[in-house]
Amino acid sequence: MRKILVFICMFMLTAAAAFGTPVPKQLQDFINKDFPETNFRFDGAILLPDKTMYLPLSPAKINEAETLEIKSSYPVNTTMKQKPDMIIFNNNYVLLKVINTNGKKTVINMTNPPDEVTSALLPQDILLPKGLMIPENLKGIIGNLDVMVTQETGLRINNTRNKSKARTIPVEPLKGKTFYVSTGVNKNIQVIQSNSKVPEYALEQEHVINDIKEYNNEFLLVTYFDYKTMNIISLMDEKVIKQVNFETQPEQIIIDSANKIAYITSGSASSIYVFSLETMTLKKQLKVNGLCEKFTLSADGTKLFYVDRNTNNIWAVELDNNYLLKNIGSFPNISKIAYENGKIYIISRTKNRVAIVDYETIGFIEEFEVSAKPVDLFASKDDLFILCAQDNIVEVLNTKEDVITDKLYLNTNAFATNITPVANSSMIMITNALSGLYSVIDTDSKEVIKTSPIDVPVRTIVVTNKVKTIK
Repeated sequence: MRKILVFICMFMLTAAAAFGTPVPKQLQDFINKDFPETNFRFDGAILLPDKTMYLPLSPAKINEAETLEIKSSYPVNTTMKQKPDMIIFNNNYVLLKVINTNGKKTVINMTNPPDEVTSALLPQDILLPKGLMIPENLKGIIGNLDVMVTQETGLRINNTRNKSKARTIPVEPLKGKTFYVSTGVNKNIQVIQSNSKVPEYALEQEHVINDIKEYNNEFLLVTYFDYKTMNIISLMDEKVIKQVNFETQPEQIIIDSANKIAYITSGSASSIYVFSLETMTLKKQLKVNGLCEKFTLSADGTKLFYVDRNTNNIWAVELDNNYLLKNIGSFPNISKIAYENGKIYIISRTKNRVAIVDYETIGFIEEFEVSAKPVDLFASKDDLFILCAQDNIVEVLNTKEDVITDKLYLNTNAFATNITPVANSSMIMITNALSGLYSVIDTDSKEVIKTSPIDVPVRTIVVTNKVKTIK
């Protein structure tokens, strides 16, 4: 049966302050000439590739300029490429560089600031660096912004444990990476460098984490149990930069980086929310059937799959077809769903089976047994990696022939629980919610490359490049 999803609402995220003002394209193009990898962040901040930060000031009156040019700068007669402390453009926009003076972040302190500066205004939901000090004679640019004092430390809680004997040697794709770990036994996010098994520090949280995902090596999106807010954490300065409020509890998050979208479930509201990662705002609320869980996005980004926890019915949402809702059928005790080569693969944790369904016809293709307690799936090229927890085996299923071709033994004597891919590599990590171990598998060679200790259990793990802090 097919049903068309109803858009319940299309709305912008409500917040105490106005939304970040986008940097005008003319100004973006000007900066990109010298710094083509500049990040024009959703809140208005401008981050050059080396993480030099500029604060844009919107003028009280815009002077239309056919060709954008620098009217004045400090130091005088400096170009954009020289990264001056202040730039005033001929359209009256101003850039102030965040500078470090005696260990404190501030902006240029001028005895008689130009009118273009004193009459301008910062974007009113811009994320300012921790401890930024605005000179007294520039307080007018703040508007309604709540500027923190220098004692503010963000979310970081340092780990006092001696870490000198906790070194490990990571496999090549994990070198220089950082792990953000939700343990399930502690509210805080544990931050672990890939060459260590001990958390370096933690990011303090006020509620028990439900799900955590990263975007663009810059942000963490975090949902919590019994809490109707999703937090957006900036990794560059370890602060909550935005709180996204829902009418009911948000639960599972899926990131579609290619389309700069996150999908967020709320089972109690029978809803899937569409969230823009460019503007960090809610764009749509999609009403679906049932209480959605076991959320999955197809590799091509065209279909979402979920399970109704009340009926065990599987539903597909066709994202490229006006959000058409398609009933796939009911299966018992579903652990995970995957979609490959036009077929849906469904694992049952208690039945120890994989069922295969043709997507177009909803016809049942076949079902066969796998090792005990299949708990997770990962699709790579034409293979499915099936994590069977009881015997700590990863079985490899070829999706062209639908046969098991390999069995990879983890040899950890632990009940593995999750598969996490390592971005831009052929590696996946197998983690454990009860034991401090993780294994790395190469999905190309189909080999267990390494098993490493980790000092905390892993309910959810996020792997990023080591994040540079704002200068």
